Amino acid sequence: MREEFLSSRYRTHLCNQLRLKDAGQMVTLSGWIAAKRNHGGVLFVDLRDHYGTTQLVIGGTFIDKVEGLRLESVIQITGKVVSRPENLRNPKLETGEIEVQIETLKILSTAEQVPFQIAEEDNAPESLRLKYRFLELRRAELHKAISLRSQIIAEARKIMHQMGFTEFQTPILTSSSPEGARDFLVPSRVHPGKFFALPQAPQQFKQLTMIAGFDRYFQIAPCFRDEDPRADRSPGEFYQIDMEMSFVEQEDVFAVGEKLFYELFKKFSNFPVTVPPFPKITYADAMLKYGTDKPDLRNPLKIEDLSGIFKKSQFDLFKSTLQAGGAIRGISLDLEEAPPRSFFDRLQEEFKKENIGIGYAIFDGTEAPKGSLAKFLTPPEISYFQDSLEVAKKRIIFVSAGQEQKIAKALGKLRINLGEHFQLTGKERFEFCWIVDFPMYELDPENGQITFCHNPFSMPQGGLKTLNEQDPLSIKAFQYDIVCNGHELSSGAIRNHDPAIMYRAFEIAGYPAEEVRAKFGGMLNAFSYGAPPHGGMAPGIDRIVMLLAGKTAIRDVILFPMAQTVEDLMMGAPSEVPEKALKELSIQVIKKN
Repeated sequence: MREEFLSSRYRTHLCNQLRLKDAGQMVTLSGWIAAKRNHGGVLFVDLRDHYGTTQLVIGGTFIDKVEGLRLESVIQITGKVVSRPENLRNPKLETGEIEVQIETLKILSTAEQVPFQIAEEDNAPESLRLKYRFLELRRAELHKAISLRSQIIAEARKIMHQMGFTEFQTPILTSSSPEGARDFLVPSRVHPGKFFALPQAPQQFKQLTMIAGFDRYFQIAPCFRDEDPRADRSPGEFYQIDMEMSFVEQEDVFAVGEKLFYELFKKFSNFPVTVPPFPKITYADAMLKYGTDKPDLRNPLKIEDLSGIFKKSQFDLFKSTLQAGGAIRGISLDLEEAPPRSFFDRLQEEFKKENIGIGYAIFDGTEAPKGSLAKFLTPPEISYFQDSLEVAKKRIIFVSAGQEQKIAKALGKLRINLGEHFQLTGKERFEFCWIVDFPMYELDPENGQITFCHNPFSMPQGGLKTLNEQDPLSIKAFQYDIVCNGHELSSGAIRNHDPAIMYRAFEIAGYPAEEVRAKFGGMLNAFSYGAPPHGGMAPGIDRIVMLLAGKTAIRDVILFPMAQTVEDLMMGAPSEVPEKALKELSIQVIKKN
């Protein structure tokens, strides 16, 4: 903060500014009382503001006045900057070489007893911390993370403008759209019985912006989805760097995304970052080798398809699995020493709860492996796993057999567990990759019907011909994700800009033409007046900041997050509204039992 913007009435300096060179100056500071220490007639106070902390030295008649104030009270002081004795300097504090001897004191605001400690973590319940979030935000680490968020957004805007993007704001009150989650609905007073929807994403509007002739659009966009909470997803709302560009192919979008991510992560982290171009992994390969479409590439372990190795197996489970069209896959790792039997027992019990069988075998260079699979292995199979084993090492293989998708997810979870347990997953680096060639369609697990796998507005690879001639479940889309350290940071696609392709794509997913016209009439109408090929993506700000701040929970980088119960405990939302307001909206509440 520049000094000319400081109010001299309250402060001449910030609480992180004063240094040894300022000794002898008379200064005015304002802030919160963060700590007090009485050293026999001299009271030391840590004064904190947004920028940092300065130690005050208080004596004489001021001692009783300050002693009577609770922590977190707000004061203004004027005093002289003095050098601290060398043996009492604090190298961990920016202002640790000096202190201020106060000469005047003004109480600006007194504080009640705080419900939890501010200066240090005291394991207060999350519900209490969220109710008093304005107090929790005074904690240095959390305060720093929220400030980092602001810096990252400012830098992202700068990078986007440098790449020729223009910032726009799209509507918040809009129509419902099949984006894959539940909408938040807003009743219309003017049109009884009709509802606006809060946008799950500005998808249609950003495409319409391209059709309007604006070449490169972006915005820091609020998005609203009625989803269940989890550690890396905030319930209710989130923000993304939404972008779209005209006359582009996938590789053009990749170049923009790589520049944005590389520059952000290089600026705000000291860790190594994947240098563009980022690796590209097909969705099919990601599921085969990593068991997930958001692989953590810091983990060197990979899943191997062992169906061919075990095609002549005499083990009944393996034989019946392959005959039924299933798969046999496994993970192997080499260690100096194998873990105890209890490790394998716990692992098998954990997966048994999910109805997944995990077998294992341990090889040490001899012809007699050990473990639950050992007695079922044939000599050729043993040779396959013994091959290339280093002297004095042990090779452990974990194997699962069953339906392909089910065991892929199980082994993906196992891969993560093994990487963490054996400290194989590197911590201090950011590994990026693109996941490409997503399926256009998938089967809805609830009703078995064909539905869109991701964004319904993606262009199918092969266009209308593919939609008309291919099995829908084999069709790939120009759909892509960008992944870092096991977190999906953005989804994107080359868009469908052809009305005929759009009608057919939605028809396959069970939407008749009249329903498509009703839901997307505005976009279809725009397509008929000349639409450029276009595509884009939407990196999630919350997850980007979470990674750069070194956090594991997204609530730690959001100013006022909701609780896991999808409630704002501080403001008391959601809340009931008066009957009069409901009548104005033509709404009657039917309460569930």
